[in-house]
Amino acid sequence: MWDIVFMYLKAFLVGGAICTLAQVLINTTKMTSGRILVTFMLLGAVLQAFGVYELLINFAGAGATVPISGFGYLLAEGAINGAKNGLFSAITGGLKAASAGITAAVVFSFIMALIFKPKSKIN
Repeated sequence: MWDIVFMYLKAFLVGGAICTLAQVLINTTKMTSGRILVTFMLLGAVLQAFGVYELLINFAGAGATVPISGFGYLLAEGAINGAKNGLFSAITGGLKAASAGITAAVVFSFIMALIFKPKSKIN
């Protein structure tokens, strides 16, 4: 039982630290949310290129894979694995690895748009 509690605690702390870092960037810099999102995604990809992000995933599990940096990791991991089969597989490997998540985001967004009335944000 304590193993499960410790696993949840590690995931919460690492995921919370990533989200806290993003919130600090929002509050203290003039970076937009989109730039922070792209920065975190690229950071996940670059850290995986050096083999560091996988260590974080082995430690924290979902706490490292659920934030957007985990998506960058997934794209990089797919490209790295695809590169073993040639140039074309290196280009398409990231999308192949992330295809389930991308498809789920599109399908569930469509379903929510059917259920609720979408509105544009008024500034």
